Amino acid sequence: MSRLSLDLPAVLRVLGRIHLLIALAQLAPLVCALAYSELDVAIALLASMATAASVGLVLGGARSKTAPLYRREGILIVVAGWLSVSLLGALPYLFSGGIPNLIDALFESASGFTTTGASVLVDIEAQSHAILFWRSMTQWLGGLGIIVLFVALLAGIGPGARFLFRTEAPGPSAEILHPRVHDTALALLKLYLALTGILIVLLLLSGLDVYDAITHSLSTLSTGGYSPRGDSATSFSPLVQMLLIVFMLVAGINFTLLVTSLEKPGMLLKDPELRVYLLLAALATLWISYDLGREQLGNSLDAAFQVVSIITSTGYASADFDQWPDGSRAILVALMMVGGSAGSTAGGIKVVRVLLLYKAASREVRLTFSPNAIIPVTIAGQVVPRRVIQSAAAYLVLYVLLAVAATVFLTLPGRDLTTALTATISCLGNVGPGLAGVGPANHFASFTEIEKLLLVALMWLGRLEILAIAATLSPSFWRR
Repeated sequence: MSRLSLDLPAVLRVLGRIHLLIALAQLAPLVCALAYSELDVAIALLASMATAASVGLVLGGARSKTAPLYRREGILIVVAGWLSVSLLGALPYLFSGGIPNLIDALFESASGFTTTGASVLVDIEAQSHAILFWRSMTQWLGGLGIIVLFVALLAGIGPGARFLFRTEAPGPSAEILHPRVHDTALALLKLYLALTGILIVLLLLSGLDVYDAITHSLSTLSTGGYSPRGDSATSFSPLVQMLLIVFMLVAGINFTLLVTSLEKPGMLLKDPELRVYLLLAALATLWISYDLGREQLGNSLDAAFQVVSIITSTGYASADFDQWPDGSRAILVALMMVGGSAGSTAGGIKVVRVLLLYKAASREVRLTFSPNAIIPVTIAGQVVPRRVIQSAAAYLVLYVLLAVAATVFLTLPGRDLTTALTATISCLGNVGPGLAGVGPANHFASFTEIEKLLLVALMWLGRLEILAIAATLSPSFWRR
């Protein structure tokens, strides 16, 4: 007879610590509320912190017979952790009255933590400074990953730390830099902090005030795209826009590769995924620049900004690209699906999966006329194991099935196909804006509550790379 093989008390204990981390993170918007004399919001944040801390202490007190965490516990912690932090992250919106509806507050919170950047706010600038700061803060926390941050800050998890890191780190693979996964997570966190700090300083020197510099840095390095400004990045100077382009592009690169390249700079451009990522961005920028120039609808800076913003799934807007020619919009939709590099803060299918599946398809084409040939699939000179190819193919199949099913569901009430399709791709790829009814000049407030819950589910599925959540839905996951 099968029985539960999961150490649930151990899972609850780790979740409790993660909740305490969320409570601690709300100190930053609390300071912002006090600085802007938003006392009612400060009280709401204190209530939210108390709730998160209370839940964390209760869960953290769970007793476990077995100290170490293993693969199944790691998967469950990641999935349950993302669901619960999204719920806790909604409390500041609810308690402050900024977003009084529970589903809307959950949508905004989940969109923040998953770095999607889709919003139900009709008038962003009507919100308090502290709430908009928390909005950007959720994206920064979710960018590198709540669980990766947790692993970096707290040691002593046991062998489950490696599973936590591999399950949480975005992309088809998660490289380990150091023998101890804690050290790897800490190295990534240090780089993340350093890049965020550098961008804050540069934006301050470029003329932004402290509040705008911090909030946009938090949303840029996380490739989240939340802006406290109603017009996003439209009113920024060309210098500020160019800085955002550079740092969005960097945030879309594999962070493990960035850390390694600090010691071995030559490795950076030898990486095939990075070369394809930069090539896609360059070619798309060139074509859209030509398209905009021909139609007199924009310039090369507009093209470069939107290409980088979309391929990295940041979602900032420097122009209403929904008004651009169809060819340019089609390229942007394609980039929404591709996304950035594995191991980056970007969303999407990931460039390395596209590269891997292209090579696997090319091999199958060759085998049709040379069936006895031995043709391994290689990336960077390394043979890719069959299991990795199968995993990438399974991910793509699930991605397409989810995208088709969600699009059909969203069109049933009579919604136009462009809005339904790009809303689906945007949420599943953690991008933010889409086209038509969810374009950069619009919002997601018009969707029904059921539709918003579906889009939230797509955000979680996209952020957790689908397979982790699918695993927990299998009955065999819960049995030995």
